[in-house]
This record gives sequence, structure tokens and C-alpha cells, in this order.
Amino acid sequence: MIRSYSSEPEDPDGYSQRFDRLYTRFATLYARFIQIFPIWRRWLDHALPHIRGPRVLEISFGIGYLFNRFAAQFDFYGVDYNFRLAQLTVDALREKGIEPRLQVADVAALPYHDGMFDCIVNTMVFSGYPDTNAAMHEIHRVRALGGRLVMIDVNYPPGWNPIGFLMACFWKWSGDLLRNMSQLMKERGFEVSQKEVGGFGSVQLFIAQKTAEV
Repeated sequence: MIRSYSSEPEDPDGYSQRFDRLYTRFATLYARFIQIFPIWRRWLDHALPHIRGPRVLEISFGIGYLFNRFAAQFDFYGVDYNFRLAQLTVDALREKGIEPRLQVADVAALPYHDGMFDCIVNTMVFSGYPDTNAAMHEIHRVRALGGRLVMIDVNYPPGWNPIGFLMACFWKWSGDLLRNMSQLMKERGFEVSQKEVGGFGSVQLFIAQKTAEV
């Protein structure tokens, strides 16, 4: 089985805008899907034990599923590219008496100071970023030295699970961009642990500590 990682889109702005339009159109349906699809929620729940405070940033928070799980514990912030999803999340949190600090922003230009966050959370979305270097640079920039990145995303199974391999290929065929995340993080001075959490090995949890300035 040949593991072919994705190349960057020739038109990154067009790539992002296309997915932005889809999420805007199907935001309510997407929110209901997350709420009723237990496997997806179980995948995301694997991030919770690894989140450390006090100050936490979730990038591309979607409908805010994880916010509802950890908001009371930390000083939390969030950004998402899609205005409609951000609006739904703000409304849902306010109904629970939580005043969120959420912004509409691009991962390639995060509106925060250097080293601001003790932990950054990013689940099932990095494979939707068209510019790997810009996204990793910004994540690296805003995370404090000694802080951590908690990421869940799609990748080829570390072993040779044929079902997981086909699932990863399906994600790639559907438009996601598969990257060798562990290698990307190590190249930027991160110590990385990697664990399969679902999808027959195609959904993986990465815990990365910032140990050096690269």
C-alpha cells in the first residue's frame, strides 16, 4: 500500500473559500450530525485528558463541542474561519451562561501575541488547511515555551490496517489534505507522541510539546 501525502493546493484561497461556503450552507446540519454521531464525539473526547491550562486556545472549534466539555476549567479562547459556525457556538455557550472569547480568523494569521497560550487544541481540521507552513508557524508562534499542542486528525495508520488505509484514502479523495503530522511537528522542534484513537487507525491523536525555537 502506497502512502501518498497531499501536495498543497495551487489556489489556497479558493480551497478555503470553497469549504467555507459548504460549512455556511450546511452549518445547522453539521451541528446536528456532531450531536448525534457518537463515534465522532468519542474521537474528539480523546483530546480532553491532555488539555492543560490555564490559558487554552481552540483553533477551528466548529460547533464548540469541546468547549462545552472544558470551558469551565480553563481561561479559554477560540477562532474559526467560518462565521456561521462561530455564531452558532457563541449563541449556544451564552445560553449556558458562558461568555465566550471567540473570533472569526484564519489559522494562517492568528490574532494573538507570541507565546500566549499554554495549550492549543485542534481536532479534525488541520487536514483542511491549505497552507501547512503558515498554519504550523502560527501554532508554533502563539504557544508558550513548554506548552503543548493537542491535535486529532486523519492520517495513514502507522501499521498496515487495510480498512484504516482505505478510510484515509477516502478522506483524501473527499478533499482533505493528508500530511505526515508527526514529521512536521518534529521538524519544528516538538517532542511528539502519536496514538490511534479510531477509524481503524486512520484517526490519530498527537500530543506535541514545544521544546525548542526553530
